[in-house]
Amino acid sequence: MKINRVRQNVLPLVTAMIWGTAFVAQSVAAKYMGPFTFNTARAVIAFLFLLGLCGLRAAWRRRKGGAPVSAGSRRDLLLGGLCCGAALSVASFFQQKGLETTTPGKAGFITALYIVLVPLAGLALGKKVPRALWLGVALAVAGLYCLCVTEELTITKGDLYVLVCAFCFTAQILVVDHFTNKVDGVALSCVQFLVMTVLSAAGMLAETLPPLALLPEYLGPVLYVGVFSSGVAYTLQILAQKDSNPAVVSLLMSMESLFAAVAGALILGTRMTGREYLGCALMLAAVVLAQLPRPLGRKTAEGTFGNGQEV
Repeated sequence: MKINRVRQNVLPLVTAMIWGTAFVAQSVAAKYMGPFTFNTARAVIAFLFLLGLCGLRAAWRRRKGGAPVSAGSRRDLLLGGLCCGAALSVASFFQQKGLETTTPGKAGFITALYIVLVPLAGLALGKKVPRALWLGVALAVAGLYCLCVTEELTITKGDLYVLVCAFCFTAQILVVDHFTNKVDGVALSCVQFLVMTVLSAAGMLAETLPPLALLPEYLGPVLYVGVFSSGVAYTLQILAQKDSNPAVVSLLMSMESLFAAVAGALILGTRMTGREYLGCALMLAAVVLAQLPRPLGRKTAEGTFGNGQEV
């Protein structure tokens, strides 16, 4: 029980820290290559890393005389990998495209909107949504307005791309929640990035490859995102969501927005206006409010999103 508690609370926070700092690496890489090229590189690195990890796990268990790790049925693993990989490919494309023109801090907070969208997605699935969530939605909309809409009442393309990315990550979280208890988490993540490699490579054919002369400039960011943000963090996400409340786990993972803002300020020296900081505060309040538990003694309906109950 104690190990499960650590897994369900520590792993999402570690994931958030890796994802948050990865926004800086992604922003740097966006200066040298297109989104499909970058996502192909990160996906290949993540796939090879996870494939090696799967091999090491199998060899270690054979040496100990234990049974090999079951990856669940091949059908579930293949279907889960296809669905997770497709959702992740689309989400990563829009996020990387947005980072070409927006800052890591803003991108982190807009991406974190998935914490509100996950419970709202329950409406389409026939789930009940607590009233407090609607206040969270209102705060999130106000926060997005302060973050993205200029004084001329226009929204930048970069912010709009990242907003679409938040909707795609909502789908990815829900798909992971559906398959994570059916198959091995590391195997699912491995297949997920294999699918992302194929889909991103198809789009990469339409982009210009970055010059090899500038390899030292973008190799570090690509490796960091490929190994840590993709290979490690997305696997930790899957392991954290196993037998856990996806709403609570997504709340902890949404702290990536804070890590992104801090990392952007410390590493890249990016700064926001007072209005944008207000937008960050409103979105952070929406994130927390969306997952506040109901008061003690108040009975919770089964199948409710966003209040600490299982989805």
